[in-house]
Amino acid sequence: MQTTTIAFDRFNHLQDDACHERIRAARARLGERVVILGHHYQRADVYQYADLTGDSLKLSRLASQTDAEHIVFCGVHFMAEVADFMSKPHQKAILPDLAAGCSMADMANLAKVERCWRELNEVLNADEVFTPVTYINSAADLKAFCGRHGGIVCTSSNAENIARWAFGQREKILFFPDQHLGRWSGYKMGIPLDEMFVWDPDLEMGGLTPEQIRKAKLLLWKGHCSVHQMFQPAHILKFRNQHPDGLVISHPESSFEVCRQSDYVGSTEHIVKIIKEAAPNTRWLVGTELNLVNRLAEEMKPEGKIVQFMAPTVCMCSTMQRIDPQHLAWTLENLADGNVVNQISVPEHEAELARLAVEKMLAAS
Repeated sequence: MQTTTIAFDRFNHLQDDACHERIRAARARLGERVVILGHHYQRADVYQYADLTGDSLKLSRLASQTDAEHIVFCGVHFMAEVADFMSKPHQKAILPDLAAGCSMADMANLAKVERCWRELNEVLNADEVFTPVTYINSAADLKAFCGRHGGIVCTSSNAENIARWAFGQREKILFFPDQHLGRWSGYKMGIPLDEMFVWDPDLEMGGLTPEQIRKAKLLLWKGHCSVHQMFQPAHILKFRNQHPDGLVISHPESSFEVCRQSDYVGSTEHIVKIIKEAAPNTRWLVGTELNLVNRLAEEMKPEGKIVQFMAPTVCMCSTMQRIDPQHLAWTLENLADGNVVNQISVPEHEAELARLAVEKMLAAS
């Protein structure tokens, strides 16, 4: 039975130990009515409660296969949006802290992308020449934009294959919001760097000339991940000088120079798989988010593997860090009392088009 919503103020200054007790108690009351999703980058004191772990799309797909009424996504806003439009009608996607956003996703919004499309139409017929491709790390309305304009969604693991699909539809790609993933995917396909141009949404015509737009095979949105931009080629050089037999693995949201100097490049799932399957007593330098690297380092110790973070400074996904035990306890207690808080609900007209773009990706993968 619905009761008065519990205010977060009662949890804001609650000690972690008390939060953990209340999380366990609320989960016991909820039983199978709730499923908690934990992204790879989630902080350890929250990640421990996840029923399902992985990257964002995998988690949404797995959650939709459960019968849970409540999907509590310990991640960021765009992830909960995907969980909402990929889940069953009776399921509700919930984000424990609405301030848990993604700085990369925020670098491309619908108004700027629509302006870009209009400006491209001044040079070429965008709907005939460009296939819009949006990274899963984007807002639902941008996925819907791609669905509306014959485009598609990609992930960090399938971006190259999706780009091949996109070039099979039209001769050029507009890729947003992460320029680095787009550039690395284009490079692996053999597209020359001088046929990939960065579109700056804060400049007229993206800061490009009509000739550059006509020459471009791949237009890359001026966006990036604040975590992965911290990694530098100098970090890899220092590691190789100190550990000539060491191996380097990086996420493709890292810069082109970092990716090119790495032994392996891949998604979070790929990074986990490669290191777990590696020979014992190997040493790894890892270019991705700190919580994931620290978790891998602990898990690999029994095999003698040394896993170290690429940057010399602490670098974690600060927005995902906002999902803390206090917010998780508050969310679960409200749900146990029958109060749905922080529900993420994508408008149906957007959800339908966003699903279309995602389903195209799943069919093309």
